[in-house]
Amino acid sequence: MTNRKFKTGTCREQASFLPPRIEDYVGPDNPVRAIEAYVASLDVEKLGFRHADAGGGAGQPPYDPADLLKLYLYGYLNQIRSSRRLEREAQRNLELIWLLKKLAPGYRTIAKFRQENWVALKLANRSFVLLARELDLVSGALVAIDGAFFHGDASKASIVTRKRLSEQLTVVDREIEAYGLALEANDAEEARSPEGDDRGDGGDIAQKMAALMAKRTQAQAALSRLEDSGETQLSRTDADARLLTKNSQTIAGYNVQIAVDDKHKLIVASEVVNDGNDTGQLYKLAKAAKEALGGETLQAVADVGYYNGATLKSCEDDGILAYVPQAKRTGRLQAQGRFSHEDFAYDVELDAYRCPAGSLLRPTSSLKKNTGGRLEIRYVSRKSACDACPLRGRCVTDKAPTRTVYRWQHEDVIERHRARMQNAAALMRRRSGLVEHPFGTLKCRAGYRHFLVRGFNKVRGEWSLMALCYNFTRVLNILGLDGFTAQLANRLAEQSIVLPWSAPAAARSAFLMLIRLPTTGKPAIIRLRFDPAA
Repeated sequence: MTNRKFKTGTCREQASFLPPRIEDYVGPDNPVRAIEAYVASLDVEKLGFRHADAGGGAGQPPYDPADLLKLYLYGYLNQIRSSRRLEREAQRNLELIWLLKKLAPGYRTIAKFRQENWVALKLANRSFVLLARELDLVSGALVAIDGAFFHGDASKASIVTRKRLSEQLTVVDREIEAYGLALEANDAEEARSPEGDDRGDGGDIAQKMAALMAKRTQAQAALSRLEDSGETQLSRTDADARLLTKNSQTIAGYNVQIAVDDKHKLIVASEVVNDGNDTGQLYKLAKAAKEALGGETLQAVADVGYYNGATLKSCEDDGILAYVPQAKRTGRLQAQGRFSHEDFAYDVELDAYRCPAGSLLRPTSSLKKNTGGRLEIRYVSRKSACDACPLRGRCVTDKAPTRTVYRWQHEDVIERHRARMQNAAALMRRRSGLVEHPFGTLKCRAGYRHFLVRGFNKVRGEWSLMALCYNFTRVLNILGLDGFTAQLANRLAEQSIVLPWSAPAAARSAFLMLIRLPTTGKPAIIRLRFDPAA
């Protein structure tokens, strides 16, 4: 044997550098086979993917949307999201060469697929949740809801608010005034100077003045647009991205809301919004999760940012038991030694509130609408009782000699929720372990902290890819490659094959047919169905 200093590779002139069959490029236990099996089980035409119903014709045929979906699933599972990178990988990555059968679409085709099929991608994500439900991988009893900010394809400087535009107009007006004074001074200096002595400063000042006037016109138009639309922000790059602030940190992007099932931490419902406040998102997410899980009732847990009386009532009306801690807003009064509304007890039989001193606050005849649009009943104390009360200094003032307590007309919903929360400490601790897992996995392991596309529709389509790949990885880890592909094979085997009634009598007498699935190489039973009208 010849002693060699280093290991040597195979000679590039060797005729069979790669296996002669594309099938041999990946091993039987390679996870890429799970992507092939999953996409093969989908009805891409029913999901609405573009070109899924292409019937051929003149010119170059389109790429099969199933192949482009495989490409994106592989890319997002392996942290490859750029269409140009996916184009390169399709040409050199053996797993992709096997998956796409040596197809190598261009980056424009790849990017266009993601942009145009956002609805189909959302439906594909939903269909995978239904598959998880069929495989008994979700409990359908408890979901945890939370949101996280993702950067958009826009900078913070490209998004302006009314306050910022007003401040910008003030600065521009001040600069215009300064340049106007400079221009007048320059004209006066030219008038006093000897004939022919031209310093040339007036032209520069006039140009700067014109630029400032154009800047002012642009800012005024943007401010008018905001006032007409009722929006609070205007994005010049991505029209739907917004400045979102949490924990003193501001980003330009979107707020992603998810509902996570408690059995295997699968994302069963999600939505992308551009509102940084989570208050109004609870019911929409919980309802979507309940529909996806197909249960009659559902428990939903969320953090204090989701507390809202109206959404709690909507959840209760729809069979959803919500567990959301209420924010403590009486700390200032308690620090001053004064009574808050929590110190007043409601008497159901008397329909009145009893103050800490024992006096009753009776309801008024009219309802009051608060700033949030809720109708509230006012319960007011008697002035004579307050004047003689020994606790008067902790309750009323000289400017407000009586005490008023406001009660929402559906306050019984809040009281039932408050009673549930008395024994929900363990459930709330469980919440963070459930809902933080998907966001931590997507942001830290996969690096998905921003969107590559712009606009609500495209962003929601890309998020559907992220959520689908997260669930796909979880299910693959739970069932294993063999278990997952076997389940998909069984699911495919249950589908019917429609044959015309004119088929041979021998075929019509057979109701079952044994075939070998191309994705797994394993046998499966396909049911035959004959249609007399076909």
